Amino acid sequence: MQWFVYEDQFADQLSPIALARPVFELICGRECLRRRLQRWFPTKNWAARVRPWLAETYAEAHPAAAVNNHLMVTDSPTLMINGRWVPASRLNAGEVSLDHAGYIDGHLAWIALTPDEFSLLCDADFEQSLLSIARSRRVVEASGILIQRPWDLVNNNGRQLELDFEDEGVSQQPEFAHVQILGDPADTYITAETTIDPYVVIDTREGPVSIDRNVHIQSFTRIEGPCHIGQGSKVFRGLIGKCTTIGAHCRVGGEVEESILHGHVNKYHEGFLGHSYVCPWVNLGAITTTSDLKSDYSNVKVPLQGVPIDSGHYKVGSFIGDHTKTAIDSMFNTGSSIGVMTLVLPGGRLLPRHIPSFCNVSFGELAIDWPLDQAIETAKIAMSRRDCKLTEAAERLFRKLHAMTEDERLAAVAMVTKRKLDRQ
Repeated sequence: MQWFVYEDQFADQLSPIALARPVFELICGRECLRRRLQRWFPTKNWAARVRPWLAETYAEAHPAAAVNNHLMVTDSPTLMINGRWVPASRLNAGEVSLDHAGYIDGHLAWIALTPDEFSLLCDADFEQSLLSIARSRRVVEASGILIQRPWDLVNNNGRQLELDFEDEGVSQQPEFAHVQILGDPADTYITAETTIDPYVVIDTREGPVSIDRNVHIQSFTRIEGPCHIGQGSKVFRGLIGKCTTIGAHCRVGGEVEESILHGHVNKYHEGFLGHSYVCPWVNLGAITTTSDLKSDYSNVKVPLQGVPIDSGHYKVGSFIGDHTKTAIDSMFNTGSSIGVMTLVLPGGRLLPRHIPSFCNVSFGELAIDWPLDQAIETAKIAMSRRDCKLTEAAERLFRKLHAMTEDERLAAVAMVTKRKLDRQ
């Protein structure tokens, strides 16, 4: 059976962390939905439907996939999977029936289509034609959740880490001198290729800890489970709290708690990161700190695309888009939304909670005078330092995102200007 993962009409609600990637590439637990599907259904025949501006870069990153190709010919059933799904248990091919459709809270999570049914899907009305077919099926309850907003990933990360640990199994960890494991050693998974210096504490009393290949943990680091540290990452004298995922090739120091660092994130220095999601190629300067709790303990509203959304939670940090850079001593307010390719220079006070994509902050004031070409050149330099390259397709994507987010930028700056005039 081939599988087809798609973005539905609610994908934009996961801005800013899904601006530059499909929602099924967002991480919750050890990995994203697409990687889980590749483990569960190891086939070369898979396809994806993404928002139009993501098609070129996604096809470039995944040449084996059919991206936004709804005319592909298939002679076997196709498992259609909502990209916002974070499953709580493995979906086996034997459980998938052509008579059923999996739902969560009234929203379609998965459905298997016959070749004839698949041929009925059309690009112009893809989702409605899929839902029309689903209405002919018997409804079954799918496991897990469908993420609605960015904080759903963070709030479910700890539980998902535990589920992933159970799903993928464990192995005996190699011996490391002067490493103290608190809790059951069976709740640790450490690859033989990992380097752990003396005087590291791994605490599994509240959840498992997994450490992937080629990770380096420096002395005087404490890691609390549930937690996962991805391939090639380095932790420098860090306090890594529970419910944290550090993705591949990150550099992390200071204090991190209940957060997701997607990958290629640089947080080398001291500073607190809590209840936050940080996208790739973000550099958090020394002492950059996020607030994740209001002093009155009330629910946090997050300005997604400039619109305050009540999260329903009292602990919410920051959601930081790709290639954002913060200078020393940047202080983010509770429930901040920071877009892609922003440049943050602190002003000795809390930063604006809404920093649209391609904006800059100078001395605490929001502005739009950081040239796009300079932002792209900065991204190229940062990636080259890690032997990576900003491809031409990726550059076109960011130029497209710059045009798409212009109204949000202008509205935010106009509001700041109005407030300044009102104070005069």
